[in-house]
Amino acid sequence: MKLSRRQFLHLAAGAAALPALSRTVRAQAYPARPVRLIVMFPAGSAPDIIARLAGQWLSERLGQQFVIENRPGFGGNIATEFVVKAPPDGYTLLMPVSTNAVNATLYPNLSFNFVRDIAPVARIANAPFVVVVPASSPARTLSEFIAYAKANPAKINMASAGNGTSPHIFGELFQIMTGVNLVHVPYRGGYIADLLAGQVHVVFSPIPQSLELIRTGKLRALAVTTAKRVEALPDIPAVGEFVPGYEAAGWYGLGVPRNTPAEVVSKLSEAMNAALADPSAKARLADLGVQPTPMTPSEFGNFIADETNKWAKVIRSAGIGPD
Repeated sequence: MKLSRRQFLHLAAGAAALPALSRTVRAQAYPARPVRLIVMFPAGSAPDIIARLAGQWLSERLGQQFVIENRPGFGGNIATEFVVKAPPDGYTLLMPVSTNAVNATLYPNLSFNFVRDIAPVARIANAPFVVVVPASSPARTLSEFIAYAKANPAKINMASAGNGTSPHIFGELFQIMTGVNLVHVPYRGGYIADLLAGQVHVVFSPIPQSLELIRTGKLRALAVTTAKRVEALPDIPAVGEFVPGYEAAGWYGLGVPRNTPAEVVSKLSEAMNAALADPSAKARLADLGVQPTPMTPSEFGNFIADETNKWAKVIRSAGIGPD
């Protein structure tokens, strides 16, 4: 059968449009099965708490279950690498946190490049940290703690979840800016029990992880790490009130393997940002001491680049290396 030129061109145009149409159909159908959200830290940690909320909100809006899967270890790099190597189909997500921006400099020989290999989807929240000490600590204010630390150099233990994690890096910035000398004690598991017992003397802690312990008097909050006071702890001053210019905050977001279809990224981003605009979600986050910070994928990508550059300077200045 012979085709006219017009018929041939019409069929060719239709064939060329099929891939775009297929992508659109897939995006409209997404998600067609449960989605995994990979968290870099153990169950009960601050990222895990936020991930479970985000998973619930996404499930409600997208009609599929978002299953939280904890893959702790190697400073968060195990989980990140797992997502980097996952199929770029939108069914394996990462909850990137501020630790990822630190790891980009801390671990120079990783098999992946976080900025290149994880596509940003949405920023979820800004996470103020809080400087906490045991209830038995002699320091009742941050000024008293600084004075106590200077009088006892290299005798005060500062715990973290590992080299390069936010509690470690935020503490290193504090040491650089105050001149105190703390002993960093990296933990592979939880450190809260030792902090409560007084074997650990100070932690730069994510607020969601320590808020209830502060409210019940089991830990003493000395200062929050953001530039201003936070709603969840209105009577606790900011570190910057004692150490001018100090500011550090964690953050939580969503990411996917690079080459994930743009339509899927857009659908996830829109669903997450819609959830963050909901008054009940805002109230829930505020109750945990974190602040919703919706961003588009491009805005989140720019933010990650800025954070990576900021903490690279601290790592190099403090001479920090991996565990």
